[in-house]
Amino acid sequence: MQDGHRAAPRESIAAWTKRCYFAGRAVMDLALRPFDLGSTQWFVLRVLVTDGPSMQRDLVDRLQVERSTMSGIVATLLRKGLVKQVADKADQRRKLLQITRAGAKLWAELPDLTFIHSMAFDGVRASDVAIAIRVLQTATERLEDHLQQGGNT
Repeated sequence: MQDGHRAAPRESIAAWTKRCYFAGRAVMDLALRPFDLGSTQWFVLRVLVTDGPSMQRDLVDRLQVERSTMSGIVATLLRKGLVKQVADKADQRRKLLQITRAGAKLWAELPDLTFIHSMAFDGVRASDVAIAIRVLQTATERLEDHLQQGGNT
């Protein structure tokens, strides 16, 4: 009988997903290090550059990080002058994060990080990548649905 409290084996899909994620983030962090930027800071800048101003709490949800982690990331980006807080026109009490000129200038200088995807998946059939995406998407949706329903087993 299998012990339900035992950790997942190293060969499990969860273990490999986690290892792949951390390896990709490590490569990303290495590429961003010369710019004094971390991967989560990069993701925040990317959202602000591509989608425009955003509420900090929306970034928490979108980037799936803890509120306290996002507060630290935003404080660092504010200190570096890469983002600024502006009052929301609809509700002056709410603050939107917006990229600054310095942030946009830095963004334009950053390396294209698509090489990480190429490094990981070149030579892998597109159909295999599509299957992996579908499987992980389905698993994630099922687990998130379970959590939204109260997480009872």
